[in-house]
Amino acid sequence: MTEQDMSAGTADERCCGAPEDTDSTEAGVRLERIYHYLDGALSRSEIDEVRSHLEACPDCAEDYDLECIIRTVVRRSCVERAPDGLKVTIMERISAIRVEAGHRTD
Repeated sequence: MTEQDMSAGTADERCCGAPEDTDSTEAGVRLERIYHYLDGALSRSEIDEVRSHLEACPDCAEDYDLECIIRTVVRRSCVERAPDGLKVTIMERISAIRVEAGHRTD
């Protein structure tokens, strides 16, 4: 998707698709472009295009902000460690369920 593709539309519709059509191919392409932007998977010129578009388009900027929030929450969640005994507890419970179901426990 190019800068022109991302900025098509009128004031009554999202820049990249009608508001009632948020699951459209256009919306998917727009979000994929935002994902690539956040992942650093674009060329320098593509990064500049997306950055300029995000500054000019409140709808895409909102999608970008939401994705940033989601990524922050996921990153924070992945840093937390499970309690040390959790693995043992889970494995004991799996073994007990297998015994109840008549499976061998090796």
